[in-house]
Amino acid sequence: MEARQFFIQPHRKEENIKIHRYCPRCGEKLENALVEGTDRSVCAVCGFIQYLNPSTGVVVLLEGDGRILLGRRCGRVLSGRWSLPGGYINFDEDFLSAAHREVLEETGFHIRILSILSVVTNVISSSLHTLVIVLRAEITGGAAQPGDDLDELMWISAQDSLPEMAFESDRHIIRRFFDSSSFGAPVDPRFAGSPYNLPG
Repeated sequence: MEARQFFIQPHRKEENIKIHRYCPRCGEKLENALVEGTDRSVCAVCGFIQYLNPSTGVVVLLEGDGRILLGRRCGRVLSGRWSLPGGYINFDEDFLSAAHREVLEETGFHIRILSILSVVTNVISSSLHTLVIVLRAEITGGAAQPGDDLDELMWISAQDSLPEMAFESDRHIIRRFFDSSSFGAPVDPRFAGSPYNLPG
């Protein structure tokens, strides 16, 4: 299966992009101006420029006994559909620590990160554009407990039909993994094991 890293969500809902009307630095009203060839909101007083950048995230292809773990979403985005566990990277954490945190919050499992599988761009709506690092991991402890943005967990094998998926990128990642047994690039061993010394 051919690799893909760019996905536009089909039939995505168009929304107004949330931008500041007033400068978050000095409080003055922002004005439109051409900056580097793009129309931006800028502050004429302090020079603040409102850049719109993708949100960064991480998803984890958690494997065990030839199967992959999926979770049913119950948050604001595409609730009721299935996805790989994952979420946004906090400003004060690296992407590998974010993966450990998100998997523990959403599944109850401690993991060992095995490799980096891919990096994908998801254009989900006119106001939601994500850049997501895809990791492969295995369970080292804990117990299945859906939480945070997931309300149910399910293991699938290569022979199973995928349920209704939230993101086309997840569908592609899973099928490519099953078809090619791609193991990805190694990760920094200092961050592979769980940073959480929690019971279970």
